[in-house]
Amino acid sequence: MRAAELRQLGKGMAFISPWLIGFIVFTLLPVAMSLYYSFTDFALLKGPLPVGLDNYRELMWEPHPRGRFGDPHFWNSLKNTFYYAAMALPAGMLVSLGLALLLNVRLFGQAVYRTIIFLPSLVPAVASAMLWMWLFNSKLGLINAALMSLGVKDPPGWLSDPRWAMPALAFMSLWGVGHTVVIYLAGLQDVPTELYEAAEIDGAGRWRRLWHVTLPMISPVIFFNLIMAIIGTLQVFAVPMIMTGGGPARATQFYTMYLYDNAFSYLKMGYASAMAWIQLLIILALTAVAFWSSRHWVHYQGK
Repeated sequence: MRAAELRQLGKGMAFISPWLIGFIVFTLLPVAMSLYYSFTDFALLKGPLPVGLDNYRELMWEPHPRGRFGDPHFWNSLKNTFYYAAMALPAGMLVSLGLALLLNVRLFGQAVYRTIIFLPSLVPAVASAMLWMWLFNSKLGLINAALMSLGVKDPPGWLSDPRWAMPALAFMSLWGVGHTVVIYLAGLQDVPTELYEAAEIDGAGRWRRLWHVTLPMISPVIFFNLIMAIIGTLQVFAVPMIMTGGGPARATQFYTMYLYDNAFSYLKMGYASAMAWIQLLIILALTAVAFWSSRHWVHYQGK
């Protein structure tokens, strides 16, 4: 490499050095330390003691006095998280896509409707949680008041009944689909009108145009939103922490909530670090499955 190229490289590195330093100190170093701590007994109040795979064994497959394998609260939180994801992920994808299709239709006041759909996603998570806590209130909430006005004599206690708490949180997650709707709208704007015209000439109706033109053309956008939804639903934390705290009877104790409790309530930082790496591996595995399946349904222009 010539001297001039070295000088240019040095200048470039100097310009990006603040970002590099921040990435190393605040991202790369904590990640490496968490991996190390996951193999230790680290209680914050004393130095980490290496324990090998003990944290992982205790979490996943070490025999439990009640005849189970692993930490029962770990498996319960994992089950709750997947239960929530099974409801919230497909519902969010379908609702956001449906709203984007409706908002893509040219009509009077289109900008107003788009703004109304997007505004809830700008509300802070704490404010949204407090609002929905009142809406779900079993005695004073508007939802139960509406159900009673429709003739339902004994509406459910949405956040106090273990059977209804998780569906209530999944329903509440639809409140913030505005960002996803905007991404879908951007993808819909890029669909060539010539394809719609050609399909219409061939006799394709509205639903056939949707199925054979719109969805294939925006499939990369659907795939992107799917990946983001997988990551988001498996890391949900703030809203259920505020609204239920994991109750009732641990029915809404999500994976990240149990991880948080181990790290900052029980001061078991090594145990929590092992949970974090298991969570990462689960997300990577599901993302890999999504990428593998994308070969069969994601279509890119020019391919």
